Amino acid sequence: MKKYLLITTATNSEKEANKLARILLEDRLISCCQISKIKSSYWWNGKIVNDNEYLLQMKTKKELYKEVEQVIKKNHSYDLPEIVAYEIENGSNEFLNWISTETRGKTEAI
Repeated sequence: MKKYLLITTATNSEKEANKLARILLEDRLISCCQISKIKSSYWWNGKIVNDNEYLLQMKTKKELYKEVEQVIKKNHSYDLPEIVAYEIENGSNEFLNWISTETRGKTEAI
């Protein structure tokens, strides 16, 4: 079975979230992106910060991770953007094949 990932990042504006999603989709680095408004609490510069953010959840192939990471870093406004990848252990063959079809790179079916 091919390896697939769910990659997350967060931004402080809906505009930036949409921009990142559009760039990654147009470059065929991800097959889809879900954007949700969230409340975040985190340490930054020695203080606890409470903030409204937009969480991006993106599906892609493991082989494209480095490129996705580079695009996020290049286009993100944060000094240290969250970029976390979770391996998709199981999923329907049809959905995983769709990820392959809609992203660049090898497109062999499972």
